Amino acid sequence: MRCLISLLFVLISAFFTCAALGQNTPSTGTVSCSFDADRQVTAEYQRISFNLKKPVFGGEIPYGKAWAPGGKPLTLFTNSNVEIGGKMLPVGAYTMFLLPTQKRWTLIISKSTDLTGKYDEHQDLVRVAMESGEVPMPEPQFNVSFAHVAPNQCSLRVEMANSGNWVTFERK
Repeated sequence: MRCLISLLFVLISAFFTCAALGQNTPSTGTVSCSFDADRQVTAEYQRISFNLKKPVFGGEIPYGKAWAPGGKPLTLFTNSNVEIGGKMLPVGAYTMFLLPTQKRWTLIISKSTDLTGKYDEHQDLVRVAMESGEVPMPEPQFNVSFAHVAPNQCSLRVEMANSGNWVTFERK
């Protein structure tokens, strides 16, 4: 009986260790921006790489179509009401998609929390035109970051290939 209990303990420990390791894989990234000690926005995304010798946009990533990097939408968590693109976004969890075009990208925030990568425009809460520019050095990976741009304002930045795109969240 003691042997059976020990084996059961080892199996349960192995299960939880594997589950914990599986949640923090190197293929995902998490970025946060704190408005103050208690209020923040956090985004999680898939880390993906590109061959910069081939056209990235208009090929591997189609123009004019909602895109979930790595086949999984970005996730957004906010524990504070925020304004983005003139629209209020209440406290909660959301998914985000990107809509790249040749001139300007759009960030789509969906009320759906489905992580399969399926996009449903009926779930859109906010569509925001992102500011766009070129990055000084081509970036072979899809990178997401936050930056403080003013008190109570955090800029979500998305960079890949030679493109940089950003949009500002303001705490309300």
